[in-house]
Amino acid sequence: MKRIIVPIDFSIYSENALKSAAYLAKKHNAEIIAVHMLELSNAIASQSESYAQQETIFYYKLAERKFSDFLNKEYLNSVKVTPVIKHFKIFSELDQLSREENADLIIMGSRGTSGLKEMFIGSNTEKVIRYANVPVLVIKEKPIETDLKTAVFACDFSDDDIKPYQEAKAFFSALGCDLKLTYVTTPTSNFKSTKEINDKVSKFINKTHEAIDSFNNIKIIADYSIEEGVLYYANTIDADVLVLATHGRKGIAHFFEGSISEDIANHSTLPVITFKV
Repeated sequence: MKRIIVPIDFSIYSENALKSAAYLAKKHNAEIIAVHMLELSNAIASQSESYAQQETIFYYKLAERKFSDFLNKEYLNSVKVTPVIKHFKIFSELDQLSREENADLIIMGSRGTSGLKEMFIGSNTEKVIRYANVPVLVIKEKPIETDLKTAVFACDFSDDDIKPYQEAKAFFSALGCDLKLTYVTTPTSNFKSTKEINDKVSKFINKTHEAIDSFNNIKIIADYSIEEGVLYYANTIDADVLVLATHGRKGIAHFFEGSISEDIANHSTLPVITFKV
């Protein structure tokens, strides 16, 4: 891990993301690319060219000063931080920056669930996840300030999960974090017997060229809903982070049914990291 991108909006949520990035950067001698999105109003954009240019410079300097103050944190003292101010109007353009900087990870803060305004639905976080070709780590309630020991990858062992799983395994192996997979069976029309599940898992392991002892890191959970099963398992093993797959512009992967993956991400208090299918 060489470069971590952190979008900054000066909120406590982006500071939690920055703290998490600082911790990981120190552990892996990585650089933080701190990005502030300077979005100018339509009113400014519609003004005369010379006046608009002056006002743009004014707001840029204001943001630059505020950005500098925000990054003046003790926990960043031993970390290389490169501040970047972009005139992005949509957060999906962060993918362009991640390509330019050859970034390994994007870390974002989230307000979590708040009534109808859930984290991934209609949010900037969702837009970043949809377009980013690098993993996106979403910090929920608390920053990451200790080593990650256990990650839970919720999947249904389909072919779509192979690439995200392999990338997640390499990512967490570099962090010294144990990656566990879980499959949740529920009393629905999609119910599968133990034999059917084991056969599916065996095929998945063969396709990923894993050793047979990979079964030790796979947990089959029975619950009334997939969301409840995944969160229950994560809590019982005191997991540090949840792992999900994403289908790019289609949003968070609906690799179970409906929007279950989004529900898991929304309602988890743990950090959530996504990998592109």
